Amino acid sequence: MCACGSPARPPLAATTRTPQEQPPAPPLEILPGTPDPKLPTEVTSADGKQVTITDASRILPLTGAISEVVFTLGLGNRVVGRDIAATFPEAAHLPLVTRAHDVSVEGVLSLRPTVILADEETGPPEAMEQLRGSGIPVVIVKPAWSLPEVAPRIKAIAQALGVAEAGERLAGRTEAQVKAARAKAPAGAAKPRVAFLYLRGTAGVYLIGGKGSGADSMIEAAGGVDAGTAMGLTKAFTPITSEALIAARPDVILVMSKGLQSVGGIDGLVRIQGIAQTPAGQRRRVVDVEDGSLLNFGPRTARVLETLVERMHQA
Repeated sequence: MCACGSPARPPLAATTRTPQEQPPAPPLEILPGTPDPKLPTEVTSADGKQVTITDASRILPLTGAISEVVFTLGLGNRVVGRDIAATFPEAAHLPLVTRAHDVSVEGVLSLRPTVILADEETGPPEAMEQLRGSGIPVVIVKPAWSLPEVAPRIKAIAQALGVAEAGERLAGRTEAQVKAARAKAPAGAAKPRVAFLYLRGTAGVYLIGGKGSGADSMIEAAGGVDAGTAMGLTKAFTPITSEALIAARPDVILVMSKGLQSVGGIDGLVRIQGIAQTPAGQRRRVVDVEDGSLLNFGPRTARVLETLVERMHQA
C-alpha cells in the first residue's frame, strides 16, 4: 500500500483517549513558586531578528510544545490562547486560535497579546509577517526534534520572557529526569527495532519515520533501534509501502494515539498492507502515545521516555 500525502514533516495534532491500553498523557510538573519576569529583555529570534519584550502579561504561544514550557515555568496564568496541540488540561479553557501550520491572524490579534512565541515551522509565512507588522513582539524559537535540543529551547523561551533563572532550573531538572529515564532501559538486552508510523487514516496519510523524525531520538534513548533509520531512510517522513514495512522488520510499531484511532485501532492497523507481515504486526506489538506529548521535546519528555522504555521492552 502506498500512502498518499506529502512526506514533509506533518503537524502535531490534538488527541482523544480511545484505545483502552493507551497511557494517560504525562501531567505538567510546574516549577514551585511564581516567577516574576524581569523586563525588558532583548533576544535574538531564531529568524535573526532582534526582539525587545517589555510586557509579558499576555503571552500567546503558537505551538503546543512552547505552551508546555511556558506553563511549566509557572507562567500559565499569563497565557491568553492556545494551539490545537496544547492538549494538557491546564490549557483546555483557553481559546483555540491556531493549528501551528494554520495561524489565524484575526484570532491572534483579538486576544491582544503582549508577546507572541512561535517556532520556525509556524505559518503560513504571510500570517507571520502580518503578526510582525502589528507591532507585537514576535519571538521565533528553534524547533526541537532531538533530546539534546530540549534544554536550549527551554532556556531560550525563559530568557525571552524575563525568567532566565527559572529556565535554568527547569532545564536542569528536565535533563536530570531524562538521564534517569534513559537509565531504566535494560542493559545488555537485545534492542527492539521500532518503526514510527504517522497515520491519518481519514486523510489517507500513512508515513514512516526516518532520520530526523524526532521519534528516532526517543526510540534510541529508550534502548531501541529506529527501524526507518536502520533501513536507510534519510528523510524525516516517507510514504509507507508494503515493501518498506517488510524491509523495516519492526519488532514494535510506535504511533500517536489519534493516528491509531484514525485507522480503526490495532485491528485496523494490522489490516494495512504490509503490517501483518512484520514481526510487530504478527505479535500486535503496538505502542501508542498521546499526540500532544510524544514529540514535544519539553519538560514532559522524560515521562514519555519512561513510557517508551516500559512498553517497548515488554516481552
